[in-house]
Amino acid sequence: MIIKNIALILAAGRGHRLSKKTPKQYLDVGGITILRRAVNVFLENPTIDLIQVIIHPDDRDLYEAAVGDLGLPEPVHGGKTRQNSVLNGLEAIGIHFPEYVYIHDAARPFLDQKTLNSLIYEVEKSGAAIPALRIKDTIKCINKETIDSTLDRDYLYRAQTPQAFRYKAIFMAHRRFENSNFTDDSAIAEKAGLKVRIIEGLENNFKITTKDDLNKATKMTKKDYTDVRIGYGLDVHAFDKGDHVILGGIKIPHTRALKGHSDADVVIHAITDAVLGAIAAGDIGDHFPPSDPKWKNVNSDIFLKHAVKLVAEKKGIINFVDVTIVCENPKIGPHRDSMRSNISKIINLDVERVSVKATTTEKLGFTGKGQGIMAHAITTIKLPE
Repeated sequence: MIIKNIALILAAGRGHRLSKKTPKQYLDVGGITILRRAVNVFLENPTIDLIQVIIHPDDRDLYEAAVGDLGLPEPVHGGKTRQNSVLNGLEAIGIHFPEYVYIHDAARPFLDQKTLNSLIYEVEKSGAAIPALRIKDTIKCINKETIDSTLDRDYLYRAQTPQAFRYKAIFMAHRRFENSNFTDDSAIAEKAGLKVRIIEGLENNFKITTKDDLNKATKMTKKDYTDVRIGYGLDVHAFDKGDHVILGGIKIPHTRALKGHSDADVVIHAITDAVLGAIAAGDIGDHFPPSDPKWKNVNSDIFLKHAVKLVAEKKGIINFVDVTIVCENPKIGPHRDSMRSNISKIINLDVERVSVKATTTEKLGFTGKGQGIMAHAITTIKLPE
């Protein structure tokens, strides 16, 4: 395979100004890490042939969790400075003999395809190009605490990334000035005598540096979950011979067990049907037919996790779960908090959003006669329009 265009993504920084224990590129923004968002833009562009990420040696586990499933090349370790890291990356990708390289900060997760395509077009025409934004404010130079001069803003721009170059030219420039300390690659290109063109940048292509930047990024990724659904589930299981029941994934000692094809967890089954109902995806029997021996005696957590996955595929979120268990025995109270905790883990929902209650039928009906257990479940789910 001929590799013409390589994206070099810088993710070796520590992000000290953000005051977070986790380096900013691995923070979650809208359910996706900042690094993965940056990588995804290049993955989705058919002109980019390879993506090489540069990481800090201590961040391998964070890197794997963020993008380890994307089939990227082995990450390159960064250096003491940004410039050192870029040079390490340029040296590593040399084995592919690329024609162009696109050097991008991982902390800029909102690059769009229009800007990237414009950059691809310009670098192939001129050999070096960066996105930049015009300065709108009047810029002052000061001497101590007073204004010394006013700069002509018509000639001032804010540089962004990715910065694109012919590979050989920028590699030789980095090698030539490797002991310097430039803040971006176009500055090195200038020093080496390369002519760097400017294309129009994008305001959303900002670099996440401060807490305010992170808050802004979070707000940008929030969806309007205006489609609110309510799902209802009901399940019943009769008693059989045994010495325990499984309710909400918790094993509870009892004089009898519940009869069922799986583990007969009436609580999890009711919640699963409620979740499936909220997204109009049928019921538990449609997805896990009791006639299939594959599901005999399995842990019912599998069923609920499947329903949760279907919600995620629709970009939805489960907002609340409420369960009422109807039985004379066993007593639910001593096990209620354990059930809530377990259900919250399966759904990945705050335990404060999981309710488990119990009631009896005053000796009436099959539950009142001690013949089985019934569970009712209601869930609210929010989907983007």
